[in-house]
Formats: sequence, structure tokens, C-alpha cells
Amino acid sequence: MLITNKHKLNQNIVAWALYDWANSAFATTVMAGFFPIFFKQYWSEGIASTESTFHLGIGNALASLFIVLVAPLLGAIADRGGLRRRFLFLFAATGMVATAALYGVERGEWLAALVLFITATIGFMGANVFYDALLVTVAKKSQWDFISALGYALGYLGGGLLFSVNVAMSLSPESFGLESATEAVRLSFVSVAIWWAVFSLPLLLLVKETPPAQRVSGWAVARAGYAQLLDTFHHLRQMRVVVIFLLAYWFYIDGVDTVVRMAVDYGLSIGLQQEHLITALLITQFVGLPATLLFGFLAAKMGTEGQGAKRGIFFALAVYVLAVVGAFFMDSSTEFYALAVTIGLVQGGVQALSRSLYARMIPEDRSAEFFGFYNMLGKFAAVLGPLLVGAVSLASGSHRWGMLSIVVLFLVGGWLLAKVDVRQVRP
Repeated sequence: MLITNKHKLNQNIVAWALYDWANSAFATTVMAGFFPIFFKQYWSEGIASTESTFHLGIGNALASLFIVLVAPLLGAIADRGGLRRRFLFLFAATGMVATAALYGVERGEWLAALVLFITATIGFMGANVFYDALLVTVAKKSQWDFISALGYALGYLGGGLLFSVNVAMSLSPESFGLESATEAVRLSFVSVAIWWAVFSLPLLLLVKETPPAQRVSGWAVARAGYAQLLDTFHHLRQMRVVVIFLLAYWFYIDGVDTVVRMAVDYGLSIGLQQEHLITALLITQFVGLPATLLFGFLAAKMGTEGQGAKRGIFFALAVYVLAVVGAFFMDSSTEFYALAVTIGLVQGGVQALSRSLYARMIPEDRSAEFFGFYNMLGKFAAVLGPLLVGAVSLASGSHRWGMLSIVVLFLVGGWLLAKVDVRQVRP
């Protein structure tokens, strides 16, 4: 069986992993799916394609920049005050409300749509800082590769299931008692908010975080968090393996996130039909489910735990480079389907193994703070990636060159990852 005694699950693990099932509805239906399409064709009606791509890149970049600025400090505060779960649900609730509010944005109101999207994305990414940090409290170290992969796999399944319903609504609105595909897409944003809220409840009700050794509260927790953050900056200079890994992650996860956020916009820009792009996204989701679980299971078979995760990441990055180069020459929906399958095979794996490898490097009692740095660099990369694609597309007048520019990020990230000595990882 795939799930051995080593990978035995309990209610805390399942409840934690179900949050990926919950929030992946936003990543799939909103971030990767309907928002780029609706933004370009409905909310940005009458605006040039390259200009709307630039606006979308700016929106993604601003949301990421906010997380860059606040994640490490909030992580330190959460560690000192035992506030990881509270911060998770504060950000998640913000994302849910902003997502549902997209229903009320009318045709041509691209700025209002973009502001709500930025707010929802901040909620989504901010909650993930504290969700990731809880990994070290719900499972044993020997389980982290598999449990991290389980979360991403459930995310693919949950996000894919709701997205399937949303796609069916948009293709056949009359079957759901709706007037038009436009109404169906707008209602899909509401469905994401409800899905996100309902399936977050198991984590809220069942997962208990490890309390800090010396809990502080009130304004004292903010001061203690700030002092801890300064202390961490000091100690990071002595944690060379962590710094190098974070730099590597900064670059290569930029490429991963940018492919996710800009793929549909790219397909529309080179003349592919909306229906084919949506179908391709569904393919990615359902290919990603078994592929991500397999990555987590095989990591331990590819060397020691840390070495296996590192090798798995290298393999995924090589596949990404080939996929982006192939996208440059793409001109048919069949090729886009092939790209979707390729990305589905490795996307969840590179994310899951990066999270579990990093968890091995950091102090468990400061996990939220260190995952604040982790998410800070990942999201700061997402500031650069969409801007790079948008700026290169605008400057060259070609979306193809904008997409090809992502290759540089994977190459630099892989080069830095090669310098990470997993033998120095925290025992």
C-alpha cells in the first residue's frame, strides 16, 4: 500500500491537509482559471491585450509585495503568542470575503476587480504562511515529505472538483438555472468563498498548535515578535544552508507561481480558445493528484530524506524548463494540453518537497517565523515573475518572449539549489 505505517494518518493530519483542499479552490478557479479570463474579456473590455496582461501582472505583484513586507514579523509574533491558527483564519476570512465580492463587479470595472483580487490573494497567501508553519506540529519529522505531499494532492483533488462544477456551470448555465455564462462565472467566485470556508472548519476545530515555551500577549507579543525577528536575522548569517536554500527557492518558485498565474492569459494571448484552456487546467488538477502523492512517497527512496527531496526538486525543475521552452513554440490547443499534463506531473511535487525539505532546516519552536521568511521570499519572487512576463511582453510586443523569460528563474534556482548541502540540515 502507498500509505505504510510510516505514513499513518490521524485526525490532526487529515484536518491539516484538508485546508489545502479548501483553499486550492481559490488557486484553481480564481487565480489560475476564471479571473484571468474574466479580467481580460469582461472587466478589461476595450483595453489592449498586452495592457491587461500588464495590469494582471501588477496586481499579482502588489499582493505578493504585501506578504513580503509583513510575513516574517507576523510569523515571529505568531510563534511568541501561539497565534498561528488565529492569524491563519484572519487572513483566510479576508480572502473569502474579497473573493465573494467579485460577484458584484460589473463589466469594464477592471480597477475594482483588480483591487478585490489583490485583497483576496493577500488573504490566500497570508494564511498559507501559518498553514505551512503548522506542518511541524501535526506530524513526525519522518512523515513530513509524505504529509506535505498529501496536502498538495488533496488540494489538486478539491480544487479540481469545484473547478469542474464551475466549468460545467459556465458551459451550460441553463442546466443550473442560470441566465448566462457570465452569471455562472460570477457565481463561481461565491462558490469558492463558501467552499474555502466550509473545508477550513476541520483545521479550526481539530488542529491544536504547540504552545510557546513562554507565551506573551497584548502589545508584549508584538515587541517580543519584533525582537525575535531581529535575533533571527542575526542567526541566519550563521545558517548558511538555510540562506542558500531560501535564495534557490526564491528563484525557482517564482517560475512555478508565474506559470500558474499567467498560463491562461498566455493561452488567450496567442489565440487559443477559452474552452480548451479551461479543460487543460482541469487536466493539470487531476494529473497532479497522483503525481504529487508519488513525489512524496518516492522522496525517501531517492536517498536520505533530505537528499531524496533535493533530487526530486531537481527533476521537477528540469521538466519545467522543457515545458516553458515548448510553450514558446506552442500554437495549438493540443500542445497546450500536453503542457498541462507536463506541469501537472511536477507542480505539486516541487512545492511539497520544498516545504518538507525546508521544515527539516528550521527550529520547530520558531516555525511560523521561519516559514514567514520562506513565504516572504516565495512571494517576493512572485513580485518579479509576473512583472517580468508582463514587461517583456509589453516591450517586445510578443507574449511568447515574455513566457520564455521564465526559464532564467528555473536555471538560477537550480544552480543555487545545487549548493545546498543537505548533510548540514538540522537533525
